[in-house]
Amino acid sequence: MALKEQFGTDILLTGWGHTPFGKLADETLESLIVTVAREAIANSGLEPGQIDEVCLGQFNSGLVPLGFASSLALQVSDELANVPATRVENACASGSAALQQGVKSLLAGTAKNVLVIGAEKMTHAGADTVGAALLGAAYETAGKASTTGFAGLFAETARHYEKRYGEVGDALGSIAAKNHRNGVANPYAQLRRDLGEDFCRTVSEKNPVVAEPLRRTDCSPVSDGAAAVVITSGQAPSTGAAAPVRLAGFGQANDFLPAEKRDPVEFAGSRAAWARALGMAGVGLEDLDLAEVHDCFTIAELLMYEVMGLTNRGEGRRAIEEGWVQRDGKLPVNLSGGLKAKGHPVGATGVSQHVVAAMQLSGTAGDMQLPGARRAAVHNMGGLAVANYVSVLEAV
Repeated sequence: MALKEQFGTDILLTGWGHTPFGKLADETLESLIVTVAREAIANSGLEPGQIDEVCLGQFNSGLVPLGFASSLALQVSDELANVPATRVENACASGSAALQQGVKSLLAGTAKNVLVIGAEKMTHAGADTVGAALLGAAYETAGKASTTGFAGLFAETARHYEKRYGEVGDALGSIAAKNHRNGVANPYAQLRRDLGEDFCRTVSEKNPVVAEPLRRTDCSPVSDGAAAVVITSGQAPSTGAAAPVRLAGFGQANDFLPAEKRDPVEFAGSRAAWARALGMAGVGLEDLDLAEVHDCFTIAELLMYEVMGLTNRGEGRRAIEEGWVQRDGKLPVNLSGGLKAKGHPVGATGVSQHVVAAMQLSGTAGDMQLPGARRAAVHNMGGLAVANYVSVLEAV
């Protein structure tokens, strides 16, 4: 039973906005938020005064001094005065957490049009500050010094995986190469360069090991950026810039925070979120035309092939080696370049994933466009698969 049948309400993505991702020295957190909020509202065909609620996804964790950013979107227009606005945080899944909060307001009937924003300003901060901020999402390392940061935690996951299932260094290099190749077509991407498989698979001076076995090309970059989407219950405005996209299903699942209570390669919370979203949408993996998944590190994407059910456990490498997840494969993954090439401004990521998926389904993805795309999934996670969100979107 799809969301509309289950709740009696149609949830539509009716307008969106997106900044480039990268080192945006001339932008502030406020300017990023205002830019995408204004763009999303205008493209939805609504006026600012028709927005009933604002949900802002932002991790922050000390990256910027302003710890109270919920009302920044109101800078778009005085018509937004007194609109309820809330900042939502769930580590790297803050953007999807904000979207699901907005969805629940629509389903509750307390709002008809919700503006969802994801934003983060990171590149101005030093490497130590960024590393410490991100490690705040890990139970064991929060507040402690680390030379490898979150890369070290995912490297440990990769080592567990290899001990259990065999070496995957070449497969991880192929995932990185795929996403860099896809990112060339994305005008918002931070790293728009096709590096090739040989470079991504090989340790070199320009591609050193960051945390064994992960190389630099296995790690997403530090980024600034923002994305926004207007979600609406019922009928979409007829004056929108693009065809609306339907939210057919969604799921969230949180796993235990202490690592000792989680199997390091199971990603059980992500599996539960996938099952809930697909179940609500009433579809299977074979019904999807594309997926945007959380590849903060290439090992995360490899595991996602198994978690979503594209391959059996321990066989994720088949999906990349046999071309299943390439642009012309049976389930293209991360046509946007993913976090790996598009960039990963933490709070913006989940909203960005929904925006690029909506662009595909509305036929407005430009050079990224997958012809005939009708249904997509988005997977976004916080921490080491602790906070997990999946959405199923479909063309109207």
